Amino acid sequence: LNKETTSDFGVRVVLLLRFLAVIYINCNWDITGGNDLISAMMPGSKFNADHSLLSKETIIQHKYEQLNMIGNGSHGIVYKARDLANNETIVALKKITVPYNEDGVPTSTLREIATLRQLDRFEHPHIIKLLDICHGQRLEKEQQLVMFLVFEYIDQDLARYIERCPPPGLEERTIKHLMYQILSGVDFLHSHSIIHRDLKPQNLLVTNTGHVKLTDFGLAKMYQFDMRLTTVVVTLWYRSPEVLLSLPYETAVDVWSCGCIMAELYKLTPLFSGTSEGDQLDKIFRVIGTPSKEQWPENVSLLWSSIVPRQPIPLEHIIPEISTHGKQLLQQMLKFNPAERVNTFQALNHEYFMYKTDGKTF
Repeated sequence: LNKETTSDFGVRVVLLLRFLAVIYINCNWDITGGNDLISAMMPGSKFNADHSLLSKETIIQHKYEQLNMIGNGSHGIVYKARDLANNETIVALKKITVPYNEDGVPTSTLREIATLRQLDRFEHPHIIKLLDICHGQRLEKEQQLVMFLVFEYIDQDLARYIERCPPPGLEERTIKHLMYQILSGVDFLHSHSIIHRDLKPQNLLVTNTGHVKLTDFGLAKMYQFDMRLTTVVVTLWYRSPEVLLSLPYETAVDVWSCGCIMAELYKLTPLFSGTSEGDQLDKIFRVIGTPSKEQWPENVSLLWSSIVPRQPIPLEHIIPEISTHGKQLLQQMLKFNPAERVNTFQALNHEYFMYKTDGKTF
């Protein structure tokens, strides 16, 4: 076997092992230590009626003191709060509302909570830690239940980190350090059959020591190997071509978002800042070039003939500071065809992150 064949074989072995691990995890999904979680979550079950995944009989005001609002998005309001039962530790309190009816909380909602709990068991260093889940009041008129997700508190996101970066910008070594952590977190999600679907600087928290953690799983979705998702997701500037074209998508949407974030770490401004879906596609094609007619996907409403033909711009013209290996990785993450993009495992093993002559990783 030559070097290339051996490397490809190694990747295939790792992917196979991951597939088997996912099967094992999904077949042992009971995080309550008792009966099978899926059957326990069915409407009308004692599990659903008691909200077994929530802190029972919790009165949120008695456990946490809300200090100030630190975020307000489509998936809930986030407060800085004090944990009154744990030495007044500062936490992040995310308030959300979920549908509620005579059968209780929908199975889909409980499954999402179970996913968060399952992820938390692994204590991955680059996934935000879920500390508690509490239920609040029922809004009978709206048929909604107020819930609070309690996370560890980190006081800045990557967007603010970039904003605070002094001229002339971040050193490539620092960018590598940040990107490796981001890709590690995303790779962990993908290895557990989860697509984040909303990766952007605002959903990446950064400590004062440069430690990155993924957060905001409001759009995260479990997927199966024969399942292709079609729901509109991802903030516009970090949205992949297949999502913009309303095509089915898989984990590669997260890789595209990571590529956009990587470019932003170099530029300190978004790579593709479109004002609409059409403008976003045009900005993408201005950089990577217009796909050929043969590359254009079938069954999309946007005709290939209606697109302005553009030649790709060399990345070094857009990001002069990027290294050769950095350019290669970024190009592989920003492929128009999702099947041609690197996956997270391949990205983490790219030469961009390899050892240098001084023996240091980056």
